[in-house]
Amino acid sequence: MDINQKELLNHLEQVERKAGEILTDRQDIVALDMRRNDDRVGLRALQKQKHDKTWLTVGPILMKMTSKNAEELLLKDQNQCDIEINKLRSELKVKVNELRDLEMTPPVPGLMLKPLSHSEMSAMNQVLGL
Repeated sequence: MDINQKELLNHLEQVERKAGEILTDRQDIVALDMRRNDDRVGLRALQKQKHDKTWLTVGPILMKMTSKNAEELLLKDQNQCDIEINKLRSELKVKVNELRDLEMTPPVPGLMLKPLSHSEMSAMNQVLGL
């Protein structure tokens, strides 16, 4: 192979690697969202029951614990899922822009926008007279 073919092959490998990372991150986000939803369902079931103790599955282990402890455990897991999802989503935006750079296409317009903070929104409302 000559130099141009090697460079092209190297470039295509970089593009495929970055695209694979993006797809993996998206699958991770979906899996974490499903776990977060399962936590929400479990919390709701715990709130409806009237027993002091409950059975809880933690991975392959079945444990009996107080409903209050189980509820705290589910809330912590739900918060951890939220943190991981937000982290993956912010990293995903950067990776998409890197992929677009490798493909030599312009970045997605509006991808890196952030919502206004509470203080910025109140300042806008004052300017608009709301």
